[in-house]
This record gives sequence, structure tokens and C-alpha cells, in this order.
Amino acid sequence: MTTAPAVVGVIGGGRMGAGIAQSFAAAGSSVTVVESGAEAAAAALDRIATGLERAAERDRLTEPAEQVLARVTTVSSVDDLPAHADLVVEAVPEDAALKARVLAAAERAVGEETVLASNTSSLPVTELAAALVRPGRFLGMHFFNPVPASELVEIVLAPETDAGTLRAALDWTHGLGKQDVVVKDSPGFASSRLGVALGLEAIRMVEEGVAEPEAIDDAMRLGYKHPMGPLRLTDLVGLDVRLAIAEHLHATLGERFAPPRLLREKVARGELGRKTGQGFHAWP
Repeated sequence: MTTAPAVVGVIGGGRMGAGIAQSFAAAGSSVTVVESGAEAAAAALDRIATGLERAAERDRLTEPAEQVLARVTTVSSVDDLPAHADLVVEAVPEDAALKARVLAAAERAVGEETVLASNTSSLPVTELAAALVRPGRFLGMHFFNPVPASELVEIVLAPETDAGTLRAALDWTHGLGKQDVVVKDSPGFASSRLGVALGLEAIRMVEEGVAEPEAIDDAMRLGYKHPMGPLRLTDLVGLDVRLAIAEHLHATLGERFAPPRLLREKVARGELGRKTGQGFHAWP
């Protein structure tokens, strides 16, 4: 029988971190969210509370939202993570040096049996593992936005990830009611590499005047049965996030992942997608 871990730490309370925390809390885990500053911590709790209220409205919770939220606490430092945590998920911005520092600090704060995971969508987990004393207890757990509604967790294995760590990650993924795909560490893994390739080509088509964003999205949604088009998905992910991934893939895989000029221009103007209200589409 698969179950969620009893005690979970989540480092970062932004959209992704809050979604990860919500999902584990809803599955019965006691969750500690690390977010520096009282204002940031309050915002993280508010995101989780709002997500739980929406889940309750859709009959996706097995207990009252308030009861689930009571299992979530916040701390201001990685040093305050529960030492007996079964799992700690890092969900800070896509900056390799930052992630490595955070993971190393988390490793010092918890027990030797704690599994550490990065929610990176594209950075090499092998390089992140190099910052750790116990790399066998580390792997990538790439969640998808919005985390509570998404069915997938991409499990990314570094060369030193041990078999027990993988088994635990698979059990916990299934305990959340989600499905796994297991991939070896490589630039962009499976999901980001294919998703970014499609998204960048869609942006180039807009740039070249082939069609309007809505038409391109409708072509893939209606013709190929994608749940949403590549440009609306880019808005959901965040244009800044997609640009950062594209730049990494461009550097590692070559010119086919070169970010289009239009993407750079939109990010420079602050048109980052849903989180700013404007991307390739307007958002309420």
C-alpha cells in the first residue's frame, strides 16, 4: 500500500512550493514550509489556504480544508526543518547555485535517512547532488503547475541515487494520487525538453505572423487533443521561467533551443503570463 510521507519539508512557498505543500498536507502529511520573513510566510499560507478552499469546492478533499491547513506550519530558516522529516523538497527559483546552497543546508538540518528532492524543471540533478554529502538520498521530483490538479511527477535520477530513494519517491508519488515517469538526468529531462521545444516553435510562429496565439493554441488543443495550447501553457508556467529553461537548453543542446526575440521582449516588458495578467493571452 502506498502512502504519503508522514513528515515533509518544503523549501519555498511560492506558487510551486505552496502547491507541493498543499498536495502533501491533503494526503495526510505534516508539512513544514520554509519561507523567510513574516510577510512571505503569510503569503505562502494564504496560497495554500486558497488552494484548499478551491479543492473543497470541487469535492477533492476527504476532510475539511481547515483540518488540512492545520497540518501546515511555516519556519523562517532551513535550519528549522524537522530533523525527522521523511522528505524535503526544494522549490526555490531555477538558480543552480541557490539550489545547491539550499539543499546542502537542508542536508545539515535533517537526519541521514531523509530523502532530499529538487523540484527543478531543467537543471542537472547530477550537479546539484555534487553539493551533498549523501547524494544517494537525493533525486529530482519535478512537479507540474498547478500541483494539486496535475497528475504527473517526473522522477529524475542522478547517477548516485540509490534504489531505496527511488522506491520511496515512487511510493510517495502514488500516495499523492499521482503518476510517475522516471528519467535519467539529462538537459530538460523528458517533459521540459519536449514542452519547451513545442512552446518555442509556437512563439516563433507568432513572431513570424503565421497566426494569432489563440489560433495556434486552438490548433493543438482541437487538432491534437492537447488539454491546452503551447502559448497558454507558456503563460501558465511563466514566460520568465520558460526563458530560463530555454537558455539552459540552448547552452547545453544547441541552436534549436535558442529563445525567440519575442520571448525576450515580453519578459523584458514584464509580460510574464498569468502571474502578471498578460503574456501571450490576457488573464483576469
